[in-house]
Amino acid sequence: MSENPSSKKVVLAALLGDLLVAFTKAGAAAWTGSSAMLSESVHSFADTSNELLLLYGMSRSVRRADPEHPLGYGRELYFWSFIVALQVFALGAGVSIYEGVVHLCHPEPITKPLVNYLVLGLAFLFDGRSWLISLRRFRAARGSFGYYQAFRRSKDPVTFVVLFEDSAALIGILIAALGTFAATSLHMPAYDGIASILIGLVLVGTASLLARESKSLLIGERADGKLSDQILRIAQQTSPALRANGVLTVQLAPDQILAALSIEFADDLRTPQIEIAVVDIESKIRAAHPEVVTLFVKPQTEAEFKDTVRRRFEYPLAGSSL
Repeated sequence: MSENPSSKKVVLAALLGDLLVAFTKAGAAAWTGSSAMLSESVHSFADTSNELLLLYGMSRSVRRADPEHPLGYGRELYFWSFIVALQVFALGAGVSIYEGVVHLCHPEPITKPLVNYLVLGLAFLFDGRSWLISLRRFRAARGSFGYYQAFRRSKDPVTFVVLFEDSAALIGILIAALGTFAATSLHMPAYDGIASILIGLVLVGTASLLARESKSLLIGERADGKLSDQILRIAQQTSPALRANGVLTVQLAPDQILAALSIEFADDLRTPQIEIAVVDIESKIRAAHPEVVTLFVKPQTEAEFKDTVRRRFEYPLAGSSL
């Protein structure tokens, strides 16, 4: 399988923006002594390393299957997406909250707040451009679903990881600007520390959402229900001498799916005829859906299939809902 060029474009755009913003914020934090700005610089450096991890995961996930990994390496992308979520929590949120607490205990006034505002404005432009690119990518992938529903149904972590990171970055910039304004205009440096803690809490929420969805993909989600219906339809139309009982699908990567198909063949079919039918089914399914990289066909009666479903899932399921 090959890398998705649109997904790679989104990550590269985010990487470039985060790198520029990170160095700019770090310089401003050192110049002004702002705790919120320091938190924002750590956040941007963490985002930069996150994009590198996503790129690494994308490159690893498209490697061909081998005897050691017969189902391929598709889930590497899901693994590294989960690591990204942990890094957002540990580096971004942890450091931001720590810096905020330290600044509350030992408040120091912000020097040259105009530098903060200038840097935050530039950062908003850089991150805003990356956010627009990731938003367009997410909108194109979500179809008719709502944003949260599309996020939960998405099988491509790149579409939502970058969008969530950029959204958190923009919110963090606004909080940092408000913290700087409150600390300088009210002559209360503690507001700078409060802003840093609030930025950390935003990152905690972001990391929690990313970790939950990445974990679900990593341990194995079923493919879209429409694909299951289409696989059953193709199998059923292949020959009148068979009955498609149901199909079990597992998402291995955004464009890699494993499918296990249960079929009942006519009693008068001989082994060579069944083999020909299986090959025909496989070729037609893969021609219509090249994302089905692995397909298993299990001959069994409808009654045996239903009994297997009940025993495995502890309640009856329709064939297309497995």
